[in-house]
Amino acid sequence: MTQGERSVGPEGPAFNRIPPWVKAKLSPIAIEKIRKVYDFVEEECIPAEPIMKAQIAEVGKRWTTQPLMKELREKAKRAGLFNLFLPNHFEQSPGLTNLEYTCCAELMGRVYWAQQTMNCHAPETGNIELLAKYCNEEQKKKWLQPLLDGTASSAYSMTEPDVASSDATQIGCRITREGDEYVINGRKLYGNCIWNTENKFFILMGCSDPENSNKWARHSMVIVPTNTPGITQVRNLIIMGYDHAPEGHGEYLYENVRIPVENMILGEGRAFEIAQGRLGPGRIHHCMRLIGQCERAYELALIRCIDTRKTPRGKHIGQFDSNIELIAQMRLEIDQARLVVLNAADIMDVHGNKAGRYAIAQSKILIPNMATRVVDECMQMYGGQGLTQHTPLPEMWTYARFVRVADGPDAAHRHQVERDELKSAEGFAERNRRYRRRYLKLVERMGGEEEIFWGVTPDV
Repeated sequence: MTQGERSVGPEGPAFNRIPPWVKAKLSPIAIEKIRKVYDFVEEECIPAEPIMKAQIAEVGKRWTTQPLMKELREKAKRAGLFNLFLPNHFEQSPGLTNLEYTCCAELMGRVYWAQQTMNCHAPETGNIELLAKYCNEEQKKKWLQPLLDGTASSAYSMTEPDVASSDATQIGCRITREGDEYVINGRKLYGNCIWNTENKFFILMGCSDPENSNKWARHSMVIVPTNTPGITQVRNLIIMGYDHAPEGHGEYLYENVRIPVENMILGEGRAFEIAQGRLGPGRIHHCMRLIGQCERAYELALIRCIDTRKTPRGKHIGQFDSNIELIAQMRLEIDQARLVVLNAADIMDVHGNKAGRYAIAQSKILIPNMATRVVDECMQMYGGQGLTQHTPLPEMWTYARFVRVADGPDAAHRHQVERDELKSAEGFAERNRRYRRRYLKLVERMGGEEEIFWGVTPDV
């Protein structure tokens, strides 16, 4: 079926995995964008994977954005596929809800870098949303617009090597005001490499008021141009064997880095307010891309199962009972994970990011863990070959394992879920006390000996 012959409704391969309740909520513009994203990934990105890798590997160009990436970004921009992630309550938004964008994000996840061709990649997504939501008009013009246009990139600088950054109240990088400037001193991990000169600024979280009795009001966020004197990139961080060029992950030293006071975002002491507004949607994006990645890995496993060249003990790999069960289990796990994330996105649309934090935390725990299991099993099906560059599976697994830590380790999100669950415990206890009172009335009316009623202590 050609582009012109396609149905205007949510039908066709782009929508095969989208459940009916989500399809019913898709606007006409969302249907159009989802279909275009699918076509772009299938026709432009997946066939270009070997070329993109070869261009990164060219001598002397490892920290320079690949020519093909620039070409595809221009093509995506002309097709109206830029900045799809930005929620529809922003004036710069292309008009998608969080739920609608998640459908696009899954398709982008089929190729690790496809998100970048559409300017929908981390940390740009979080930084753009942060700047759009919290910056004044002058800051938006200077810092936001180049990101929206794709003429510059940025980084997010929060994690530190000397404290437990999963408890962000411990962040110690100092931001001190001196006249019309802020002076920054400290050490940071992560934040895209400044070896790639397209990275123009950091959004940095630091401690500006360490003596404040309210620990949630001690920190601020500022914009730090990457060419500011005093910033040293100590090294690129190797993540489980990968340097992730040409963006990478830097380790930084800030020594008396001076920025103008107008680079403060929202106001001193507002960092946690800003961070919560930034992190919620980004976590959902990561999770949906992981689901798209799992779909691709799963397809590779299916191909391996029917490969006529691979017949141990005279059978196709897919004919062994253990693999039959494994294929079914992977299908179930991917599908249930998708429902968890779609639910979180819908809650964010209906009730807001704050109300969705429980579902967001669920997604952040469940999906990366699912993805590492699924991709690992797909590698097993490929045997020794599955651990090499013959397939994209090792890089997929590494990305999934990285996301288990990105935006906070599993334990931090489990803590969030546990706190919310314990808040409901007293309500359940009171319900069970009502059950017991009703039970005692039944004993009195019907006779018999009173027994222990499970899960309830007697009323005092």
